[in-house]
This record gives sequence, structure tokens and C-alpha cells, in this order.
Amino acid sequence: MRRRTGRLRTATIAAVFALAAGLPAPLPQAAAEAAAPTASADGDRCQSQCADILPPGENGNATLADILAHRVFGTRPAHSSDQLGRYDSLVGGYGGLTDAKLTDFFNDSSFGVPAGQAESVSTPRPDVTITRDKKTGVPHIKGTTRYGTEFGAGFAAGQDRLWMMDLFRHIGRGELTPFAGGALANQGLEQQFWPSAPYTEADYEAQIERIRATEGARGEQAMADAQAYVDGINAYRVQSKNGRYFPGEYVLTGHIDSITNVGEIQPFKLTDLISIASVVGGQFGGGGGGEVQAALSLLAAQQKYGLVEGTRVWESFRQREDPEAVLTVHDGTSFPYANKPANPRGTALPDTGSVVPEQLVHDRTGAAGTDAKSPLPVPKSLRSAQGMYDDGVIAPGSIGGGRGMSNALVVSGRNTASGNPIAVFGPQTGYFAPQLMMLQELQGPGISARGVSFAGVGMYVQMGRGQDYAWSATSAAQDITDTYAIELCVPGGGTPGKDADHYLYRGACTPMEKLERRNAWKPTVADSTAAGSYRMQVWRTKYGMVTHRATVGGRPVAYTSLRSTYRHEADSIIGFQMLNDPSYVTDAKSFQQAAHNIGYAFNWFYADSRAAAYFNSGMNPVRAADVDPALPVKAEQPYEWQGFDPAVNTASYTPFAQHPKSIGQDYYISWNNRQAKGYATAAFGFGAVHRGDLLDDRVAKLVADGGVTRAALTRAMADAAVADLRGEQLLPELLKVLRSQPVTDPQLDAAVQKLEFWRAAGSQRRETAPGSHSYTHADAVRIMDAWWPLLIEAEFKPGLGDGLYQALAGNLAIDESPAASHGATGGHSGSAFQNGWWAFADKDLRQVLGEPVQGPLAKTYCGNGDLAACRDALLATLKQATAKPATEVYPGDGSCGAGNQWCTDSIIHRALGGITHPAVNWQNRPTYQQVVEFPSHR
Repeated sequence: MRRRTGRLRTATIAAVFALAAGLPAPLPQAAAEAAAPTASADGDRCQSQCADILPPGENGNATLADILAHRVFGTRPAHSSDQLGRYDSLVGGYGGLTDAKLTDFFNDSSFGVPAGQAESVSTPRPDVTITRDKKTGVPHIKGTTRYGTEFGAGFAAGQDRLWMMDLFRHIGRGELTPFAGGALANQGLEQQFWPSAPYTEADYEAQIERIRATEGARGEQAMADAQAYVDGINAYRVQSKNGRYFPGEYVLTGHIDSITNVGEIQPFKLTDLISIASVVGGQFGGGGGGEVQAALSLLAAQQKYGLVEGTRVWESFRQREDPEAVLTVHDGTSFPYANKPANPRGTALPDTGSVVPEQLVHDRTGAAGTDAKSPLPVPKSLRSAQGMYDDGVIAPGSIGGGRGMSNALVVSGRNTASGNPIAVFGPQTGYFAPQLMMLQELQGPGISARGVSFAGVGMYVQMGRGQDYAWSATSAAQDITDTYAIELCVPGGGTPGKDADHYLYRGACTPMEKLERRNAWKPTVADSTAAGSYRMQVWRTKYGMVTHRATVGGRPVAYTSLRSTYRHEADSIIGFQMLNDPSYVTDAKSFQQAAHNIGYAFNWFYADSRAAAYFNSGMNPVRAADVDPALPVKAEQPYEWQGFDPAVNTASYTPFAQHPKSIGQDYYISWNNRQAKGYATAAFGFGAVHRGDLLDDRVAKLVADGGVTRAALTRAMADAAVADLRGEQLLPELLKVLRSQPVTDPQLDAAVQKLEFWRAAGSQRRETAPGSHSYTHADAVRIMDAWWPLLIEAEFKPGLGDGLYQALAGNLAIDESPAASHGATGGHSGSAFQNGWWAFADKDLRQVLGEPVQGPLAKTYCGNGDLAACRDALLATLKQATAKPATEVYPGDGSCGAGNQWCTDSIIHRALGGITHPAVNWQNRPTYQQVVEFPSHR
């Protein structure tokens, strides 16, 4: 059953759609009745109805001269920032958007380069040509052989992302500090990623050989393509080094001497691609895990309320299958997976107070674990770049696992003006300079696509368009990671301690495998961090990596994390190869089969001229009967994944038919919400209010009215991108409670009126006019930002008690507004409102108001269920919030002064290299985005 509708109030609907009333739209079925358009020479059937955008710009490489000129004079290399202005301007321009104006804000993503628009043409080999267009500098790679095509892709990646690819192969290998410097953020980044994929070189090579051995002709072709791609990167690496036009960061981090050119950019290897893939997959394609923290909050609930009632309370917050949650497949089709069993077995909850995180870092020396600086004496010519990496190559919190991002809006042809499906979709991958992805067009034998690929694994377009179809993805985060409790032992007998390095595996006392990285660094021009070193250590078992130590029933155990994609990061290459192959993807069904070959947890969306479609990918392990996937499980054979083989980490996986999927539904939306009925969530935060509602309400209204156009769907996306979820979805209920009696305090009444006016105007965080850098309803936005954490604490903490309240906050953050820089992605990151207590507050307030609630919380918390007491708590916190000055609500940072509301929200591209970019308007929007409508099919 779909969640209740109508949350987008009448006033907001008017604000969203009134502007569209006077805009021209095609007559219904106009395109369907017209003669079928012909294809271009490269098979392009989009007829200039496909567009895309990827800020800040295509060019992500800067020479030393470029970096120094930027830091002294503010100049930037060509095409490094030329898509940022168009991306930013949609905030102020979407209200009057028409199909004809789309390319004011997006690139025309037609195949090829129009006559007279080629900026450069290069031939790194006789069998491939790279043409870059004047407007954006995007590489259009055309090969006469398969090897040449892929070599060209690697060469273009070197031209646009050489330094960034080098950073990410070192992050994946846990070797960032020796490569880029010992800044505290760099230490944190390698400590974050390496423990989840601590591979040896033999482990990397085994993945490559497994693909060759098990994937047949496609596996052989994939590895040949990957090798050609690496060869192309290395060709550019050598040419740029010899020609002295390599990225200047290599000089500033001490790898190459700027005078003598002595030094080396280390050659790329095929195994480096696996390293990069482990970072990308871990950040965007994972799901599940966190069972130890979940167990701690369950224990806190049971301690407060008793075993039975505490479990009931915890489950009501866990919301595995909330009946009111917004769904992508909303036609009632059920896809049962990872559900709570009626009688769980094998659960391994820790003894209270026994859990200790596994120590990762050992033997620190010098600046390890500190931010101590020791600047080098540098030539005057380099002083402008000194210390540019003192805070790390990537800001803390910028990338990390467990985040859901990206969105999609897709409407089937029966609801569009043309009769053809329309899609507005893209990945929301944060904002970096250069971006983690790069745009490219690939045309060669068996390949025909344009779109984005993560740099370093760009053999194929990963999200983009083919000749007569387009596809994109959102992070799905279904449960593909489990926590096992392995019982510790001592060889030959004896009583083990919690620090034991042996465990019982199927009855045998088995040694853990110790994996290590020893890293040392010294100061450079770019990173002044003082010299230091440390050793990272991870224990690997047949059930994954050790993450915690504890006791269960008095016996010492280690908790391990086992994900299905471990040792299989490269396997997804087969699915991407299929998506780029026009002979394979010919319709919605073949698209779904291609997506099924991708092991990461993603929601995939598709549109051609005939059908819209959806498929949820992922290596979903088949669990033993009655095992609860939300909590730690005993590491015993009866509770293992079915068909589990620890040698290569394989198991039985759910078949194609059991994955959520659909073809031809009236519309699809995704903003990392629940996929379908029966498909249980892998984490907290998927309840009655979710940011997916911001899309669902708007698209449902468009579909109900009919005649949807590309511009109309883009307007809906853009309007949701500047909406405050709390204002749109929660404020109506908060106001009902506040107005249940007259507000007699004049100051509070004025504050309530400001909130009411803001809500009536659409609850937006948007400038008064383009460039004003001041929000309409700025006071209301400030009040909400100050009020939200206060009201949540006042609503829930008295009833839950401090221990359970804090434990649940450890499962799900209280807030993730654009101004909440403590959110999953840190400040200035665009993505917002993914994680927060909005669904909890929504149900609780409706319970207090006596309104119908499906899947209610086990108890009513605000005012202990008394409306008057709840109102008093809300008014008291509102008074606190109203009195809080802007300088406290927005305390400022290195980019913004205290009290600057617009700047605090603003998107700032995090520089991975020496080129920075200005702050732009906040938008909760994909980083790379497509707008597509194909008028014909092959």
C-alpha cells in the first residue's frame, strides 16, 4: 500500500505549477503521429532532445603554471569551470523553463560534434580520434578498433583526470599519506576506506583472473578493454611527463622536480582499477552493515522497557517496512527480501557494556594522529601554493560509505505530451573539483554511448545514453552486508581473551589473517604536516573483517563485517559493458538483464521511445531461514549465507525474478527511498516522511494533469531541489499543534506567522532574486534551522530517556539540513534531508493530534501523548530558537562568515587539486544530470 498522499499542500502546488500554465507544450501524441525521425551517422535517435550537465567543467588537469596563476590571479584553465554557471542558474531560472530553453541550463548531449564546433582533434593512435567540442571540451572518442576505442578512453581520462585517478588508487590501497601528505584528513581517509577492502596484490589479481575464467567471452573482452584503457592512461602519463604538461600537483607534493623534471608518475596497472572500484563501490553501491550499533540501541530499549516491550519500541523506530513509506514500485507488486522472521534464530546480541571497536592504527610516530605542521622553505615562485593540502586533499566527511544519494524522475509515454517516455535523472555524487566522474562519448566496435564514468574505471559509460535509450542509477542500499559474531579460541585449548587472534570456524580453531599497511610521510610544499608514520592493521577471517570485540553470553567474540561484493568489486564490469553495447540493449527487458549483471546495490532507471523501466541490482545473498539480517548473527554453519564459499566469498544470490523491477508503470521516482512492498530496508530512516516525497508529490500531480514535457519534469525536479523537507512535510503538523490553542505571546505568535507564510509560499531555501545571496523568508528558515534539533530533543528525549535517545541517534542522525554541516556529507555538499528524524516526528505528532497513522510508533512521545503538554514543549523550544541569533545558527567556517545563511547552505566544490571554484546556490540535485526524450527507436 502506498503511503498517504496529498502532503504537498494546495498553496505549494500552486507555487510549483502555476508558472507552467502559460508555457507552450506540444499537442498530445504529436511526436507519435509524426513521421519517425531518422538516425544520425552514429545511430543517434534523440534528435536534440537529450541534454546533460556536469559542473564545474570537463577539464580536471592543471599544470604547475595553471595552479600558480590561479592562486595569484584567479584564472582557471579552459573548460575547468564552464558548466558551473549554467548548473547554478537553474535555481533562479526554472520557473519559466520551456523545452526550447533547456540548453540554457544543460548541454546538448547529441552524439558527435557539430560542423565547425571542434576545438581540437587528436589521434593518440592511428585507430582512434579524440575530438573535443568548443563549448564544453568533452572528449568524443571514436575508434575503428575495439582496442583503439578503449585506448582513447584511457588517454582522454589521463588528459582530464590524471591526478585525481592517482589519488583514488592510493586511497583504495590505503597509501594516501605517503603519496599526498600526512594531513589529518588524509590519515582519516585511508583509515576509512582501506579496512573495508584491505587487499593484497594477489587479491586484486585474483579478481581479474576470476572474471576471465568465469564470464566467458564477455569477461575476456572486459579485461582486454580494461588493459587498453590502462595503456591509454600510461601513454598520456609518459607524454605529459616528457612534455612537462603533467598536473602540477605532482611537483607540489614532491614527486617531480619543477626545474630538472626528475621524478616519476608511477605507471598504472590493471589492479589499480580494482582499487579505484573498491572506493567507488564502497561509497555509492554498498548497503547494510551497522548491525552492532543496531544491537546497542535494541539493548538500550530492552533495558528501559523490558525484553518484549523494548523490542516492540525498537522495531517501531527501525521501520523495516513502513506501510506509509514512499515506494519506487508503487503498483502493489511485492518483492520480499531481508524481512524480520517471526521466530529469529542465531542472533548474537552483545553483553551490555562489552563492545569495544577494533583498533586499526598502531605504532604512531611524529605527526600521526595530530595536525602538527612543519612548513618547508620554498622558492618564492611556489609560495602561493604552499599549504594548499594542509587540510587534506579531500575535506573530512566529503566521501564515505553508507550514504544514499542521486535521484530519478521518469514518466511513461501515456502521460507525456509526445507519447514518449521522459526522464530527468542522475547520480548525486557530491561536488568536487574536478568531479569524481567525467563526461565522454565512446563510439567504436560494440560500443556506442555518451555519459559519465568514474575516472579511473571509465572503460565504459556508467550512466548516460545510447543510440535510442538512456539510463541512470540511484544508490539503493539494500542489505548486502551482514555482521557475524565469531567465537574466539586458543589453539590447543585454554580460555581466550577478547584480543585473541584465533576463532572457531566450523568447529576448528582457525587463525585470523593479519593484513597491514605501514605508512610514513614528510612535509611537502602542498602539505606542511610534520613527518610521521603509523601502521594500520586489520584481521581478516572467513566471515569478513573484524570490526569490534565483545562478549556474548560471557564468551569472548569478535564481530566481523561480511559484504557480498567483497572480492567482487570488478565483477560489475560485465553489466556496464552490456549497457554500452547497442546490440545487447534493445529494449526495456534487455536493459533489466544488463543491470542484473551489476553486483552493487543500485536502483537503475531506463527510458527509450517506447517504455520506461526500473531494476534494482545487487548481489543479494540468500540467508539461512529465520536469520534476522538487522542484527549480528552467530558465525556457525546453520546461520551462514546459503551456498557460502569463504575462499572466494561467493554464495547463493536471489534470482532476477526476485529483484524489484517494473516496466511501464505510470511514473517512477527515486531519491534513495524504499524500492517496493516487501523489500525491507537495511537501515533506519525509511518511514512516512522521506525526501523521496518531495519528488513523488510533484510527479504524481504532473501525471494526474497529463501532457508532461521535458521542461515540466525538470521544473518539478528543480522545485524539489530547493525545498526544505521539514517545512513542506512536517511544518503543517507542527503548526496544527501550536495553533490548537491561541498563541498569546506576541513574540511567539510572530514567529509562528513567519513559519506559516514560509509554508504557504512553498517552504523553499531560495534567493529573493538571482545573485541576491539572501533568502526569501530568511527568518523562517533561520527559525526552522535553530528549532529542529531543539524540538526533536524535547519531543522524544523525556520519554525515551537519555540512553535510548542517544543510542537511536547513533543509528540515525537527528538532522541533515543544508546548514547542518555535521551531516553525512559535511557542509557545502548539496545533498540534504536524506537522514533525519522527520518520519519519527511525523508519526508522533499525528498520534498526538489523534490522526490516522499506519505503522505507528509503539508509544506517543511528545508531551507523553498529551496535546497540551506537547504544545508547551514545542512552544518552549520555539522560543529558544527564535531568540538564537543568526551568528549562532550559522557559526561560519573557512568559507563563510558567521551569520551568513546563504553561504552556509551554498555548494562549494571541494578541490582535489590546485583549482578552486566560487560558491554557488544550494540545490539538492544530482551532480551529473540528464534530461531525455527519445522520439524514435531502432
